[in-house]
Amino acid sequence: ENEKSGNKATPTPTQSFTFIINEEEKCKDKTPFLVLLISTTAAELLHRNAIRKTWANKGVVPGIDIVRLFMLGIETKGANEDVLLRESEQYHDIIQQDFLDTYNNLTLKTLMGMRWVASYCSGTRFAMKTDSDVFVNTIYLIEKLLRPVPPPTQNYFTGHLMKGHSPIRNKDSKWFISEEEFPGYGYHPFCSGTGYVFSGDLAAKIVNASLMIKYIHLEDVYVGFCLNAKGVKIVPPPRHSLFNIHKVPFSPCVYNKIITSHHIQPHEHILYWETLQEKKHTC
Repeated sequence: ENEKSGNKATPTPTQSFTFIINEEEKCKDKTPFLVLLISTTAAELLHRNAIRKTWANKGVVPGIDIVRLFMLGIETKGANEDVLLRESEQYHDIIQQDFLDTYNNLTLKTLMGMRWVASYCSGTRFAMKTDSDVFVNTIYLIEKLLRPVPPPTQNYFTGHLMKGHSPIRNKDSKWFISEEEFPGYGYHPFCSGTGYVFSGDLAAKIVNASLMIKYIHLEDVYVGFCLNAKGVKIVPPPRHSLFNIHKVPFSPCVYNKIITSHHIQPHEHILYWETLQEKKHTC
């Protein structure tokens, strides 16, 4: 049991981390319709550049204000901060706090994004948290899910719904969690961290709940606990196939009607997006 106690240093959200790179002015003169919070690591520059050019581009839906932010921690190897600073100066779409950028700290990364929305962009109608290996059809998201019959602008949370899940105690699983970290038998409903969408007001509620709820490293599960603590019920998506946690084989007519697809390489972000824009009219 003893060697496991090396984990004790896992920070709790109540410890507040400091922004090393911040974009406090992003929403100064506007209240965006959608803030995209994209989880990434320093090494994933090609992913970020592909996403900047495609589905998270500012003008993706004319007349709709989108704010794009990539979320990072700090590199274990103390890797090149300067490179990242230069990237930040060029694009102004990076936020970073001083926690180590590890799998076990993904919850901290998401809470940083939530804290950013709550502090600097609380007026945003909606926000979406996703990952840099996820393709997001932002046009479909906005025009079919968020714009037509506007969802409530309060307490709205949707995505790929995970219900009735229990902690996995098998050490070989990516989602293993020890009894020590989480002694309970079941999780509250949550949405897969590959992509969930929520009304802007929930950012502050989730941050607030995190001050009371014991840290767990499974980011999406943790957010589910925060929502439960605030009495927020997750809204199932209108169609089960909108938010996909696996890779959806590409075809323009399929991608034209989904919101997320997982395990996407940088060149695929570009190829899928460009093909979709060319061919979607033929569907």
